[in-house]
Amino acid sequence: METQQPWTVSAPLTTTFEMEYGVEAADIRRLYENAKRDQWNASRDIAWDAPPSPDGRIIADELIDIYGSPLWDGLSENDKVALNRRIAAWRLGVLMYGEQGALLACSQLVDLVEGTDLKFFQATQVMDEARHNEVLKRYIADRLDDIIYPMPKNEVALFDSILGESRWYLKTIALQLVAETFAVSLFKMMGESATDPVLGEMCRRVLQDESRHMGFGMLALPKVVAEASEAERHELEDYTCFALEKTLTGFFPLEAYQDMGFGASEMAEIRRYRRDTAASNDYAPFRKYFRKDMHGSMVANLARIGLLTERVRPRLEKLGVCLPKA
Repeated sequence: METQQPWTVSAPLTTTFEMEYGVEAADIRRLYENAKRDQWNASRDIAWDAPPSPDGRIIADELIDIYGSPLWDGLSENDKVALNRRIAAWRLGVLMYGEQGALLACSQLVDLVEGTDLKFFQATQVMDEARHNEVLKRYIADRLDDIIYPMPKNEVALFDSILGESRWYLKTIALQLVAETFAVSLFKMMGESATDPVLGEMCRRVLQDESRHMGFGMLALPKVVAEASEAERHELEDYTCFALEKTLTGFFPLEAYQDMGFGASEMAEIRRYRRDTAASNDYAPFRKYFRKDMHGSMVANLARIGLLTERVRPRLEKLGVCLPKA
């Protein structure tokens, strides 16, 4: 498979060196204390030697876009298992790249945020994201024959923007409240549908970290939004929409289907079947809950902070994000 090359993002950052180390933001310091308490070791705390599922599947077949279609019914049992594994590898790869991006972004946030409590917490998130990057890569290597797919273009664009942004609050909106919400919902769906016990355990442990990360954004951002001028508020809303557009569109496991020999006409059929299934709300339970959980959590959190307004309603509705009627 094609090996992706690293890329460099130019980022002008301002470092704030603190001289006071007492507790000033008690709620953020509490997140830091919880992070210290809940650290886990990816090498020691995952039962990597647990036997895989008997048939080689990683996730429920219902999570595969073509499940239930004539294309699916036409596959042999061996090909169904192979596609299951490749779709799982593609999704876990998206998460692995996201954790790398979060690791880099949070290392920048240690510099950018002001106040010891915020810096202490961001330091714990750097460690968390390193562990998530480690555990996902090991899972793909050990349990999925090291099937690695390229980073999706929209994910590259999102992290190119996050890593190049010099303002901590914009990074936090895109990372903790948008990308992390997507990741949490995907980890939940993968964990709940896992047929491999190691995947289920890995997702459970990652999720206990992710709840803290989202908590940081919910605690740190309201003051910024409340004190923003009208022009600044519009910029916050627009950047939120940009992050949502990059996170909620463009994720399609094209390479996984290509590896199984599907051609252009079959790919068009897969996309059409996927659209029709989504339009009819005829999702498998796992995917239905993923969509409901992701959109519900994302909308609730962003709206609570004041980042989703009538001004951006049309832009959000194009993404399938519906705000309550005013």
